[in-house]
Amino acid sequence: MSSELLDALTALEQQKGISRDVIVDAIEAALVTAYKRNFNQAQNVRVDLNLNKGTMAVYSRKDVVEEVEDERLQISLEDAQLINPVYELHDVVEEEVTPRDFGRIAAQTAKQVVTQRVREAERGLIYEEYIDREEDIVNGIVERMDPKNLFVGLGKVEAVLPSSEQIQTESYAPHDRIKVYITKVERTARGPQVFVSRTHPGLLRRLFELEVPEIYDGTVEIKSIAREAGDRSKISVYTTNEEVDPVGSCVGSRGARVQTISNELNGEKVDIVEWSEDPVIFVANALSPSKVIDVQVNEEERSTTVVVPDYQLSLAIGKRGQNARLAAKLTGWKIDIKSETDARELGIYPREESLAIPVEKVDGSADDYLEAYEYEDETPAESAEDFDLYADEDKED
Repeated sequence: MSSELLDALTALEQQKGISRDVIVDAIEAALVTAYKRNFNQAQNVRVDLNLNKGTMAVYSRKDVVEEVEDERLQISLEDAQLINPVYELHDVVEEEVTPRDFGRIAAQTAKQVVTQRVREAERGLIYEEYIDREEDIVNGIVERMDPKNLFVGLGKVEAVLPSSEQIQTESYAPHDRIKVYITKVERTARGPQVFVSRTHPGLLRRLFELEVPEIYDGTVEIKSIAREAGDRSKISVYTTNEEVDPVGSCVGSRGARVQTISNELNGEKVDIVEWSEDPVIFVANALSPSKVIDVQVNEEERSTTVVVPDYQLSLAIGKRGQNARLAAKLTGWKIDIKSETDARELGIYPREESLAIPVEKVDGSADDYLEAYEYEDETPAESAEDFDLYADEDKED
């Protein structure tokens, strides 16, 4: 084995990040195949590469048995002890059988096998790299597209962005830079396959972790997410630190942080509410920016009846029922919204224990935040009965 091959092994190790042992194993396996194919041998053989001396040798391997049935694979105990008296039954006798011209033939035959093994090793490294990044956000470049999928370059691998995971209001062009969320990494015959998403709630979670230091360091926790990608989302946040305003931290000065995230999602609006273990407070917060004056809870059916001022009914329900639908997904509670007038006629309001529950305010930036995300109610509704306000069972926890 020439010094050039040793240099090549070193270069592969440095450039491809593949261990030299992996490459040597691939070469030895290839030389075994080459020997059997070119010299029409069916015997067991082992190829030994000595990297220090730069030499290569082929050894036949035969089992020591009492009665020989196949001379290519077995040797009698008597013949084995003629080679070395220490051999016993069931030992393996090795004898060098390296052909004179094996170097030239082996180099030609083994090239393709070695290349394949190196390619497989590279694919394995790429798989290990990206399997550890499942449920993480990465930057990519749009490379090409077909009617069903968008293909995003992530550097070492091309990821698939299915049409079902694309934001329908977005348009893409080659060389566009986008952030995507890795949903799944699979091994395939053609190498690792990475699937990504622009609609997954996890993308929104990761964007907040990148943009809001208080979430990244764990001071503020995202408790739940409800998302209708490309249109509107709600997230609930919580902190045990009394000196930190969880909503204000996410909104940022004059809404700067949440606006950055909205811009990344092609203008998707994001409502941020404070989480509470009390369903009365949590449901009221989740229906922000509408004002809630009473929340009645049915623990057995995990449902709530919410009373809002008459003039707030359409705002509470939202355009095409979106605000109430997202609030139900966010909280995990069924929400039935009643106007104050309807609630009085039904005799369910006022109650002795009912309380007026104001819309959450964010110190220093609440007015700007709510104004920036004001609902445009194009389809006012007179009741919530026409809308599906059940919580989604697959809600992001």
